[in-house]
Amino acid sequence: MRVVLAGGGTAGHIEPALALADALRQLDPNIGITCLGTERGLETRLVPARGYELQLVPAVPLPRTLTPQLLSVPGRLAGAINAAAAVMDRVQADVLVGFGGYVATPAYLAARRRGVPIVVHEANPRPGLANRLGARLTDHVFTGHPDTPLNQAEYIGIPLRREIVNLDRLSMGDKARAWFGLEADLPTLLVTGGSQGARSLNQAALAAAPALRRAGVQVLHVIGPKNTLEEEPPPGDPQYVVLQYVDRMDLAYAAADFALCRSGAMTCAELTAVGLPAAYIPLPHGNGEQRLNATPIVRGGGGLMIDDAELSAEWIIQNVLPILSDPERVVTMSEAASRMGRKDADVTLARRVLQIAVRGRG
Repeated sequence: MRVVLAGGGTAGHIEPALALADALRQLDPNIGITCLGTERGLETRLVPARGYELQLVPAVPLPRTLTPQLLSVPGRLAGAINAAAAVMDRVQADVLVGFGGYVATPAYLAARRRGVPIVVHEANPRPGLANRLGARLTDHVFTGHPDTPLNQAEYIGIPLRREIVNLDRLSMGDKARAWFGLEADLPTLLVTGGSQGARSLNQAALAAAPALRRAGVQVLHVIGPKNTLEEEPPPGDPQYVVLQYVDRMDLAYAAADFALCRSGAMTCAELTAVGLPAAYIPLPHGNGEQRLNATPIVRGGGGLMIDDAELSAEWIIQNVLPILSDPERVVTMSEAASRMGRKDADVTLARRVLQIAVRGRG
């Protein structure tokens, strides 16, 4: 069995693909897995690091408006389709699974040309252009959000890494806090703006630091690899730990009682899977999908939501601090967040993919 995965650009496309790859290998250790990507995406680092083969095809961004660039798209897209088709021919692909991003469009069209069964997974409530196209070419469409408007789609959740899905925050809490140099018995706030960080979250959290300390709250603050602080919090107790990047987010989740974060699809899926309540601050740009991601969680009692423009130290002090100071409320919100989580999307999708590939062979 040989599976080709197409999802690149951002971690939101790549991580679900890699979670599926891991689940496929668990079901069949002999399965062949090849990932398609472009040289401009995070896949060039993330895919090899996880031990999977990566083949690059040319990136073909599709303009959303009528511009002179539109004239060059057909020729460049044809080259990318040919490159993707060549990979499928070489590995003798039994099925293609696409997750969106620049690489997915040529992959879908190449699979259609070669007669390779197509599977689409869309993580967001508003599907991207590539997956809208892919969904027209197949009956095998799965979503990470219950309200994604794709015909005949099955809601299964977002495939997540096993270290996240299997995390027991209660049993790992003390070890995780020690890992970051935090005290074992203090309420803990995790601040993270995602893989790139978020300046507005950084500024608001740092400005709230004195009040959080006075209330006995310690903070684990992941500012993002490209961000720096104009002024770091002075040493003191409780701890205010600042890190640029954390590669063990499972431990960060285990260390925390509450999170202050963006509401990307992966973030929402991971926090609900581990039962960590949060204050969600949707990205103020884009098509508004981050607000849609967090809305069901907030409605279900597993979090708060505030517009980026309204986030401030005062808001954190007035809304987040009372939760961290009330253990019973933290437990109630944790249970509500957990009820919204889906932990089996990777295995569910892997089984569907294998079934589809077998039928395609016949």
